[in-house]
Amino acid sequence: MINALIINEKDNVIVAIEPIEKGDEVEYKDLDGQIKKVKALDNIKIYHKIAIRDIAKDSTVIKYGEHIGFALRDIKIGEHVHDHNTEGRREDLEAIE
Repeated sequence: MINALIINEKDNVIVAIEPIEKGDEVEYKDLDGQIKKVKALDNIKIYHKIAIRDIAKDSTVIKYGEHIGFALRDIKIGEHVHDHNTEGRREDLEAIE
């Protein structure tokens, strides 16, 4: 049963569309229509993020195809992705040409 969504093909997280318990199978349909599954390593609240790839410390977290933060530590596939293991960093927009 589908219980999470991917928003953009670049994303390394999916979004839970119902509460998910640790150990549950998380199913989502990729953008090609294939059913994908990961095992939840944590309890996940509805609308929170779950890693669908390993995310190395200091790597970007990508949702909506955009960088939304950086991993504070290594994050494993199936792990809850939230402010306990990520942080936002403002870009210096003036430095971008």
